[in-house]
Amino acid sequence: MVKYWLMHPDTHLVIQLQSLDQRIAAIEKEVAALPKHIAAIEKTLESHLRKLEADRAALLANQKERKKIEGDMQVHEQKISKLKDQMAGAKTNEQFRAFQNEIDFAQREIRKSEDRTLELMAESEPLDLNVKTAEGALKEEKQLVEAEKVRTRERTAVDQAQLTELQAERAQAAAKLPPATLVTYGRIRKKWKGSVVITEAVEGRCTACQIVLRPQYMQDLKRGEELMLCESCGRFLYYTRPVSFEDVAKVG
Repeated sequence: MVKYWLMHPDTHLVIQLQSLDQRIAAIEKEVAALPKHIAAIEKTLESHLRKLEADRAALLANQKERKKIEGDMQVHEQKISKLKDQMAGAKTNEQFRAFQNEIDFAQREIRKSEDRTLELMAESEPLDLNVKTAEGALKEEKQLVEAEKVRTRERTAVDQAQLTELQAERAQAAAKLPPATLVTYGRIRKKWKGSVVITEAVEGRCTACQIVLRPQYMQDLKRGEELMLCESCGRFLYYTRPVSFEDVAKVG
C-alpha cells in the first residue's frame, strides 16, 4: 500500500536521530567486541601452548627416566659379572648361595627395568606424536592469530572513522531539535535502552508496546500538530496515513 507522511515536522528529525544512534551503537558494540575477540583467540593459543609445553615436559621426563633405567641396568649387569667371578672362588655352600641370591636379585631388578622401559616406550610414542603435531599446528595458529590482529586493527580504524562521521552527523541533527524535545528523547532512550525511541502507530496500537491507543488520542496523533508520546510506554509516536487513489492521481 502506498503511503505518505502526515506528522509533526520534528518527527523526521527524531527518526533520523534514532537511526543515527542505532548505527552508532552497533559500531560501538563492534569496536568493544574486537578486543574481546582477540583476547579469546590469544587465550586459546595460550592454552594450546601450555598443552604443548606439558607434553614436552612429559616426553622429557620419559626420556630421562629411560636413560636412568639404562644406567641402572648397566650397574646391575656389571654387578652380576663381578658376583659370578666371586662365586667361582666360593669355598663354602653358604658363600655360593649368598652370591647366587645377590645375582638373582640383580637379575630381577634388570627384568623390572626392562618391563618399565617397555612401558615408557609405549608412553613416549603418543607423546612424541602429540608434540610434533602440536608444533606444526601452533605455527599455523600463530600466523592466523597475527593475521587476525592485523585485520582487527584495520577494522577498528574503519569503525572509528565511521563513528567520527556519524557523531558529527548526529550533533547536526540534534541541534535542529527543540531543547525540550531533545531532553525527552534522551530520557526515553535511557529508559528503553537497546530499544526504539520513536515508533509508528498501526491499527490503533503502539507498535513498540502493542497497547491499544484511545480513539481521541489517535485522532490527535493523525492531525500531526505536535509530537506525542505513547500513554503506555512513553515513546514518541507517529502515524502514517494510506494514500487514496485520488491522491495518487493528483500526484501523477
